[in-house]
Amino acid sequence: MLLRSLRLFKILRVAIRYGLDEIVISGFDTPRIARFANAVFFWRDLSAPRGERLRKALEDLGPIFVKFGQVLSTRRDLLPLDIANELARLQDRVPPFDSALAIAQIEKSLGAHPDELFNNFERVPVASASIAQVHFATLKNGAEVAVKVLRPGMRSTIDNDIGLMHIAADWLETLWADGRRLKAKEVVGEFDKYLHDELDLMREAANGSQLRRNFAGSDLLIVPEMHWDYCSSSVIVMERMRGIPISQTERLLAEGVDLKKLSRDGVEIFFTQVFRDGFFHADMHPGNILVSVDPATFGRYIALDFGIVGTLNDFDKDYLSQNFLAFFQRDYKRVAEAHIESGWAPKETRVDELEAAVRACCEPIFDRPLKDISFGQVLLRLFQTSRRFNVEVQPQLVLLQKTLLNVEGLGRQLDPELDLWKTAKPYLERWMSEQIGWRGFVEQLKVEVPRYSRLLPQLPRLAHQALTMATESRQNQNTDLMKKLVAEQRRTNMLLGVIVYFGGGLIGGIIVLQLFMRFIHFF
Repeated sequence: MLLRSLRLFKILRVAIRYGLDEIVISGFDTPRIARFANAVFFWRDLSAPRGERLRKALEDLGPIFVKFGQVLSTRRDLLPLDIANELARLQDRVPPFDSALAIAQIEKSLGAHPDELFNNFERVPVASASIAQVHFATLKNGAEVAVKVLRPGMRSTIDNDIGLMHIAADWLETLWADGRRLKAKEVVGEFDKYLHDELDLMREAANGSQLRRNFAGSDLLIVPEMHWDYCSSSVIVMERMRGIPISQTERLLAEGVDLKKLSRDGVEIFFTQVFRDGFFHADMHPGNILVSVDPATFGRYIALDFGIVGTLNDFDKDYLSQNFLAFFQRDYKRVAEAHIESGWAPKETRVDELEAAVRACCEPIFDRPLKDISFGQVLLRLFQTSRRFNVEVQPQLVLLQKTLLNVEGLGRQLDPELDLWKTAKPYLERWMSEQIGWRGFVEQLKVEVPRYSRLLPQLPRLAHQALTMATESRQNQNTDLMKKLVAEQRRTNMLLGVIVYFGGGLIGGIIVLQLFMRFIHFF
């Protein structure tokens, strides 16, 4: 409790030092309050631009606040340009920690000094983020790698900040009616889980390996290979990737990259991860995305930093796909029905009323490029609608919502003329066809056939066990009961015969079908 109190005191002190109160008050027509605050805190220097002061305050407050700034930096439609430009510096230019600490961390984790592990280890970090920083190095075999080292003392800082967030969530649900509907405690719990997962770099390496496997052979996305012999919970070593940060659009244009295609590819990558794999990169701010200009992989995305990933189960994917597709088709009735069927909205909700409310929120944004859409107003109206109909926020989808905002922010930056809806609709229609149509049936059959084929050899043994049990029971019963058992035995034998005959035939047919499909695949 003492540590949390001290942390709260630091938050207030930093806010006052950098004049965050002045930034907030400036948005209201209250000059007297601003003058009063400046008179009370007369000692502070507010000569620096407001964006710079906000960025420095977030840096001083630590990783959780830095991540908050990273998310905000992608929403240039919601922020003044000067603040958005300054917050963009949080994406990969967080002040680094001492390289001596990084070397000590490597030596402790990998059991040897970097000069012994690598042919060359660059002392100056190439990038520094909220959780870790990266140094370039060369392995003994000549492979160029990137070495990611966890920031010292991160766990205690995050524990304190998350503790304060849990307290704030308690207050929110106690004092504000909407706090319970928004499930503030569960949302903070999800955030807590993912932040602590990010502190384990071995988990990040495994996430990157999975994403690389999912996109093996893809012409859209490149994921670096992990060097597992040099990975631990606080240090990981991966293939060095070369590319241009996606935020540097002028350099991309100079290299001949088609930004319009790049924006469309980003949308497809997002929906592929969500609906095909149910496993998506959930920290897609511009600092984690490069674009390859190598001739062999020209124009492909390069993903970095896999500390935060999201997963979706089959129910979530099915629900989301139906909602997205109905949304893109402007079938607002289906959107309303899906909300009620999934339990997101109360069962007593009138479909026609929810349909009309969703239509009023979404219809104005269709057939318009991103530059002409105020997502701030759309989100505000959707929030008001969800409150009116008691629609519950689903904590398991918080990361997906955050990632969708990142993707939309990137799309706006690359191509303001991008029609997000028309770009995504064909992909979703194709995915639904693959899941529900003939191809979906065949793919599901491929999954199920091995399970049933294993049951076929067991059927004679199961039948023998049933006959043995029936025989033993017959020997231990009286004559009257014996007759009943004999009759029951006959029915059982007939049933087993039918099961063996038809079950064996069915499974045999499935096996033949599987072999046939493999034969077709071979050719």
